Amino acid sequence: MSRTRWMTLLALLLALALAVAACAEDEPAEEPDDDPEDDTEEVDEPDDDEDEEAAEEPEDDAVDADDVIDEEIGVSLDDLCEQNSDVEAPEGFRIGLITDIGSIDDGTFNTLAFRGVSAIEDCFDVELDLIETQSEAELEQNIDAMLENDPDVVVTNGFLIEDATAAAAEANPDVDWIGVDQFQEEFPENYVGIQAREDQGGYLAGTAAGLLTESNVIGVIGGPESVPPIPRFANAYQVAAERANPDVTTQIVYHDSFTDPAAGASTATAMIGEGADVIMGAGGATGSGGIREAADAGSWVIGVDVDEYFTTFGEGETPGADRLVTSSLKRIDVGIFELAVEAIDDSFDGRLYTLTVGNGGIAYSPTHDADIPDEVLDALEEALENLSDDDYDTGVDPVTGELLE
Repeated sequence: MSRTRWMTLLALLLALALAVAACAEDEPAEEPDDDPEDDTEEVDEPDDDEDEEAAEEPEDDAVDADDVIDEEIGVSLDDLCEQNSDVEAPEGFRIGLITDIGSIDDGTFNTLAFRGVSAIEDCFDVELDLIETQSEAELEQNIDAMLENDPDVVVTNGFLIEDATAAAAEANPDVDWIGVDQFQEEFPENYVGIQAREDQGGYLAGTAAGLLTESNVIGVIGGPESVPPIPRFANAYQVAAERANPDVTTQIVYHDSFTDPAAGASTATAMIGEGADVIMGAGGATGSGGIREAADAGSWVIGVDVDEYFTTFGEGETPGADRLVTSSLKRIDVGIFELAVEAIDDSFDGRLYTLTVGNGGIAYSPTHDADIPDEVLDALEEALENLSDDDYDTGVDPVTGELLE
């Protein structure tokens, strides 16, 4: 659905909401029940029978794509648009996004992908179609639904849709495909896989965690271990922390779902009970729910993918925002933008596109409201400089995420 149609619908809904509010008595809104569950067992992904209609409009409270990342960090999408001012999209050009499991307001991975396609929509005045994936079972049908819109380029977000994207690229050679967190031994000319050195991002986070901890116990609240970026984050975090502080112990808990913040919160509570005082969330909404709980309890926390100060911690308004040390940034929005430009100007070529510290695709966010010692900030800068050499050893296999030490 194009942004023009979104905005028309939103305007009608706003008018209706104002009319209802004028007639209602002022009553304080009830706070959601944020009490975490007692157990820390891994959770199941949503049941197949919970599938909803594939093509959905963004929720009214979706995160503003422009607020996801501090534009001073790394490459600015506005600058990229300006640099491509001589590129003109053909009339009727369409770009589509199929999210990973969850919605575009997950505050991390899907939010960032949406930011990338939204920037293309705004910069080149093209049509944008969105499908938000509710369960793994509907991934293939979501691709079929997207193809009904006759897109020129489709972004499929996440490792879980890798095989379906490869099959779709082969069956639809006239459509360009951008697959985030996807790898193939050979890419057809109409399919580019975006990979990232999450081990570098995890290494940055672990450097800070190892120096900040007072208990010498730190944690990672991860998504599914079977999704390679997650162990790449988690294991490099462990290695860097141990290099910075040989006495540290790292707790790593993986979850079956990216979309269960209550499970993440429960895991955070358990980790804190076992002494963890620095916790990184690397599991979509599950990880974000965990670090929100941990920060509110007074632990240091670290986000991933986007600057979670603007998403999970509501631009500093959410309790615990001053405990967010930093976020390990993974600029898939930049990768999506640059590859979509290639699709627009007909220079698209199948290959692997890798985000690294060296090319600005991996970085870390400002500390915002957190009072972080200079020693830690200096160590982060030193680690960033070391990692700018892509051959720097993170102690983790950059493909599988397995520990090398």
